[in-house]
Amino acid sequence: MLSVGLTGGIGAGKSEVSRLLESYGAVLIDADKIAREVVEPGTPGLAAVVERFGDEILTTDGALDRPKLGSIVFSDPERLAALNAIVHPLVGARSQELERSAGADAVVVHDVPLLTENGLAGRYDLVVVVDATAATQLARLVERRGMTESEARARMDAQASREQRHAIADLIIDNDGPLEDLEPQVRAVWAELARRAAE
Repeated sequence: MLSVGLTGGIGAGKSEVSRLLESYGAVLIDADKIAREVVEPGTPGLAAVVERFGDEILTTDGALDRPKLGSIVFSDPERLAALNAIVHPLVGARSQELERSAGADAVVVHDVPLLTENGLAGRYDLVVVVDATAATQLARLVERRGMTESEARARMDAQASREQRHAIADLIIDNDGPLEDLEPQVRAVWAELARRAAE
């Protein structure tokens, strides 16, 4: 089994790279998806988040109000650290459980947005970084996700810098251009991952 950490800044296009790798045969473990699951209503994760941040982070039906929580934590490093201290261990445990259930010859891709920030590079056989300039990230967040420029910058500023991501990368996928330029790069990375897994 080859364990791969996949990361990139918000708006860099990591989700599209994940989708492509999965379509080629990778076993995808999506940390964001797991992070949502571990704070669903009725989970110990949600109970811990509510205990720390109060009932105002819940919707009327008792689910986590993500935009509300985001507005609280992304402008306050201490509160963000408190949230991460609750959620990250739960996500890590579930990710390891899923990896153990993959086949011996599998390429397991862990899609981890905050891999760099949380010092997780050493957990993987290699790290793939999806890269885009800050200007490209900002434009995508404003145009595609409907964020204001200040919201987008706050999210970007809460993450590692490009230089920090490059420092831990074994392979870098440049996603600064159009979608049609991305697919051949991802296919080449997949070929390399499959080769390493076979070894």
